[in-house]
Amino acid sequence: MQNQFFTLPFTFSATALLDDLDACRQYDWQQHFNQQDYSGRWTSLALRSASGQVDDITAHPDTKTFTDTPLLGQCPYFRQIMERIACPKETVRLLSLAPGSVIREHTDPHTSYRSGFFRLHIPIQTAEDVRFRVDGCDVPMRVGECWYANFERPHSVENHGSVDRIHLVLDCLRNAWSDTIFENAGYNFTAEQQAFELPHATKRQMIAELERIDSDTARQLITTLQHKLNPPFPA
Repeated sequence: MQNQFFTLPFTFSATALLDDLDACRQYDWQQHFNQQDYSGRWTSLALRSASGQVDDITAHPDTKTFTDTPLLGQCPYFRQIMERIACPKETVRLLSLAPGSVIREHTDPHTSYRSGFFRLHIPIQTAEDVRFRVDGCDVPMRVGECWYANFERPHSVENHGSVDRIHLVLDCLRNAWSDTIFENAGYNFTAEQQAFELPHATKRQMIAELERIDSDTARQLITTLQHKLNPPFPA
């Protein structure tokens, strides 16, 4: 499970997280768009989105640019956290799962670190009765911690507690800074290399498909795949 989930070496203030959360309660939280994946109430607000709007909570893998929303201007601590995570960011959201609600087991394509994209969870409000599972294992996320998980693997969440489970969720693009942080956290780059070895013909086909998408995430993946080719795939 070494590369499936782990904490990053950051700890954030529970009080400051809740102070910024209070500024967000006045907004109309949007029901999550993947309605087939959950039962109960799963809602979200955007601090950064493709449109720059607070109610745009969709992850947009084919979008080139992302913009901070007006809500972020009311959340100075969330902004500090985003600045501390020193890599390009796509969508940044608050995700809330109400008591008695369940996110059914599912997978999210292209959300593993080896794909060049990674998703971080920072719990703001949670409880012992929240069960977050990745690849059949419980992930004990606590307030103020920063967690990476490979969400290409089957994962689910059950809130059996009495309060909303609310996380700050950052969608990030891999860079040299994140490689260093992940290495220090125990990420196994050798295992990543072995898992990502594909036939050259498959890599070339993947690059051709990614070139049609023409997004920041796609270009990051193309760079990774090109480095895997020997000899390199011509630009």
